[in-house]
This record gives sequence, C-alpha cells and structure tokens, in this order.
Amino acid sequence: MSSTPRVDQLLIEAMAKQLPPSGAALRLVDVYGRAASILREQRPDIEVVYSPKKESNWRIAPDSVDAVAAFNAEPSAELLKSALRALRPGGRLIIMNAHLDPSETYVKTLEGANFTRILVEVGAECPLPTGALIRGEKPHTESRTVDRVKQVAAQDAPPRTSRYVQLLIHQNPHKPIWRMTPEDKITWQAVAVAGEGETVLLTFSSLPKAVEFMQFAVMEGYITNVNKIAKFKWDVVKDWPFPTILNPSDEIFATQAVIMVAIDHATAEAPDE
Repeated sequence: MSSTPRVDQLLIEAMAKQLPPSGAALRLVDVYGRAASILREQRPDIEVVYSPKKESNWRIAPDSVDAVAAFNAEPSAELLKSALRALRPGGRLIIMNAHLDPSETYVKTLEGANFTRILVEVGAECPLPTGALIRGEKPHTESRTVDRVKQVAAQDAPPRTSRYVQLLIHQNPHKPIWRMTPEDKITWQAVAVAGEGETVLLTFSSLPKAVEFMQFAVMEGYITNVNKIAKFKWDVVKDWPFPTILNPSDEIFATQAVIMVAIDHATAEAPDE
C-alpha cells in the first residue's frame, strides 16, 4: 500500500526535526533524491552534496557530510555502512519509512552497525500514527563537549557563503516558551562591541561557531548574560544600523568593550530543532 503525497510531506517534515546542528551549510546525502526538496522548506541552508540511486559504493569522501536522509528506505547493512563512512563525527543518519512500524529490532540493528544516540519512534501522526523514524549518530571522536563543538566549527564553510548568521542573545524574560504568558513582553539584546565611534555587532556563520566563541567568552567572564543563540537572514542583518564582524576571534576582548544592543526578536528565524 503506497502512501499519499500529503503523508509523504508530513513524514519528511518530521525528518527535518532530526537534522543536526551544522556549519554555514548543512551538507546532506539524499538517498534516492526523495527528501531534499521538502527538507529545504524547513532548513533552507541544506546543501545536497550527493544523491545516490543505490545504498552502497557511494563516490563521496569519508567524514564529509552532516546528515544522510533516506526516505522510504530500510536500515540495510549496505545503507548503514555507507552512511557511517560518509558522516562526520556527530553526523546523523535519518531514515523515515511510511511502510514500517517502530521496533526494538531497529535499535539493535543500528547498535550493531556502531551508531549511537539511536532513536526509533512513530514517524508522524497523519492523523493516525504512521511509519517509522529511525535515527542514529556517528560516534564523536572527542569526549568533551567543547572539543566536539570545535570539531564541527572547524568544518564550517568560508565566511558569508550562507544566507544566515547567528547572534548571541540575552532574552528577557528568561523562560521556556511553554511558561510564557500573554502578559510577558519579550525583549532581545545582542552581543556587540564598542568600536571606534561605532557599535559593531558580533555575528557567526554557524551555530557551532557561535557556541565555540560563547563558551570561551563565558568561561573567561567577558559575557555573562547570554541565554540564547538566534539565527537571522543575512539580508535582514545587513540592513540594521550596525556594522558587523563575522566569526570574530576571542582576541577582540583585549581591545574592545562588550555592549548589548536591542534587536527585534520577530526578525529572527524559527529554531532549527
């Protein structure tokens, strides 16, 4: 029994929620070429680097992609081996199949293929529970979280190749969305520095770049009130009345004072995950 185009749409949209943080572009292998066009509706930063028509003998460099998406495929030994080779450490294999049901068997299958952080669950409610989502990560080669972030950040694309930038934000009130009330007035301030007669906004080409910078700045006490990292379209940011610096070195704190500038939270993109 084949699924309808509407069901396929909902299932692939559910796959998008499993995509990992990435550099300026999320490098994707789209097995059979079935998922990318819909995934891009949720993650416009996706760059399809390979779209194989088979599950083995891929012509792609090892450790080179952030995610492998396989729609209406099964976790075959060939697919798992190919995906594990192609993924970077921490990269994710995301299988969605409209015709399967979640099973503990798939957990054991991915464990046997050396994947970690495995998730097997119902694909989506369409409106009844439909399909199976099967996700696994390639193990990290770094044990410390800070080193893992640096590992991903080091693979980032060259500056300004993305349509998006990340900003370090202080949100008030500092509450999860489910605790917000209609009376809460959300305000955002972004981290900037005082330049020579001007305010310079700190921007980052990817989430890993922003996290890497923020970890150092917090540990050293340069910034103390950041509670959010938000993504903005570059076309929005470039029209603001502030010059920007992309992926600044932490050495900037040696000569510049940190200041906060008001930013309209409505201009940000929705979270990736």
